[in-house]
Amino acid sequence: MIPNPRFLAAAFALAFAASATAQPVVMRISHQVPPAHHMTKLLESFAADVKARTNGGVDVQLYGSEQLAKAAENFPQVARGTIEAAMSVNPQWGKTIPEMSATLIPYSMGDLERIKRFPKSEARKFLDAKLAERGVHSVAWLYITRQTIITSSKRPIVAIDDFKGVKIRGLNSMTDTGLAAAGAAPSAMAGSEVYQALQSGVLDAGLTDVSAAFSRKYFEVQKYGTVGPIYTIYFHMYVNPAWWTKLKPEYRQAIEAAAAKVESDAIGVTEATAEAAIRDLQTKGMAIHLQTPAEQAAWRAVMEPAVRDAFLKSAPEGGPKIIELLGKI
Repeated sequence: MIPNPRFLAAAFALAFAASATAQPVVMRISHQVPPAHHMTKLLESFAADVKARTNGGVDVQLYGSEQLAKAAENFPQVARGTIEAAMSVNPQWGKTIPEMSATLIPYSMGDLERIKRFPKSEARKFLDAKLAERGVHSVAWLYITRQTIITSSKRPIVAIDDFKGVKIRGLNSMTDTGLAAAGAAPSAMAGSEVYQALQSGVLDAGLTDVSAAFSRKYFEVQKYGTVGPIYTIYFHMYVNPAWWTKLKPEYRQAIEAAAAKVESDAIGVTEATAEAAIRDLQTKGMAIHLQTPAEQAAWRAVMEPAVRDAFLKSAPEGGPKIIELLGKI
């Protein structure tokens, strides 16, 4: 029996209308940085790219400044499927995945060419596997900073001996071992609290990345800044595995392609942002000293062994392997 042509036409019209009105897949990304941060700009380009590659089939929605979840809650909420995706700073995994902090070993990942090779490295695959073991699927690693600034008010901190007796903002117990080895007295403190501590004299010196030093107006309470590639930090994107596997294959491919592009774009954007921050700090009157290779070697000789030992104690199983893999990049 030959179907009625009018019936076929009507059926095709209904199918087309249903397809046209189908709701896009929503991909909410929770993160902690404010709208002005350069990572937000990168994520906005990622969202637009995914939309274009999927013809509007995937709607990436960005929730910065901890709108959906506090930074520490991103992982459990993504693992449970409450949120589709999130961005975390790699050392935020702490004791959960201690291997993620390997890039905080001083000067170990400060070379830009190695940073460019990281996204396709065995080291990245190793860390992605660790994330999978903890119940999330890794999608992208966005290089966010390598230019650390040590600020001070009374005198510049240039030689390693300049650290002696200095009360300085630390990052965490692991990295603080390197500052202590240099003779400083580190005190871990949230970034939002540092300005007041520097202003009141609770701290003598600050430690952050150059962009944060400018945005938090350290130039108002600090005269000097020494900049070097001490700590390398990534924001990485991960998604709920169940949500990921339910996506159409072409949607997964589109997201992966957009992720690879934003990983590459992040390198140039981050470097340009750091250079602009240095100029801005100088414009505001801060005396900036860029570390020489000899100074980097002197600081590294004192700080790296202490931090490496602390890292290996925190990650006795996978620590040696990730150090080996990072060294091969």
